[in-house]
Amino acid sequence: MTWNEMPMPEGDWHTGPRTYVWNVLRRYWAQQSRRAYVSSALPIYYPEEPRFAPDLLVVLDAQGHRRRKWVCSAEAHGLDWVMEVHAGGDRMTAAEDKVRRYARLGIPEYFILDGRDCTLQCYRLATPDARVYTRLEPRRGRYVSEVLGLEFQAEGERLQLWTSATPLFSYKERVRQLEEELQRRDDLERRLKVLEAELARLKKSQG
Repeated sequence: MTWNEMPMPEGDWHTGPRTYVWNVLRRYWAQQSRRAYVSSALPIYYPEEPRFAPDLLVVLDAQGHRRRKWVCSAEAHGLDWVMEVHAGGDRMTAAEDKVRRYARLGIPEYFILDGRDCTLQCYRLATPDARVYTRLEPRRGRYVSEVLGLEFQAEGERLQLWTSATPLFSYKERVRQLEEELQRRDDLERRLKVLEAELARLKKSQG
């Protein structure tokens, strides 16, 4: 892959959403009993196919250790799920061109996220032998990934991932939630102490 073959960088519109989804997927699969390998911008080698590096990828039932590349013949497994992130221009064209390529390679699901306006295009192979994608339609505003067992929903300028009725969060979001919960608990404890002190004064004055 030469520099001329690589799409132009798109700054925060590309890096932010890609990093967010990567973090959410990593945290989710770290909590599951089933193994999955989650990576980003990893060089991928299919037999007799030019190398490529999708923005996000998941391979089910694969060891989660770090890799410098994914060689399908050595791993005895191709990719199960891919997402490309773009914000218009050359990267959008490249992402849409890959609808044909990823289907031809037999990648079961391919999601395209527009990082600028937070919209999704989602594709799935109707059968394991199919080599042309079927475009997915949202269900109640969510795109269902049968491969991952997750749902993707564009909410305004934000992408939310769900497992059933439970929203998924990144490590940073979960830390912030815990900090807020601790702050609320501290506030309640301080309020309780004030009320206990006030009750003690009332009892003393009546005694």
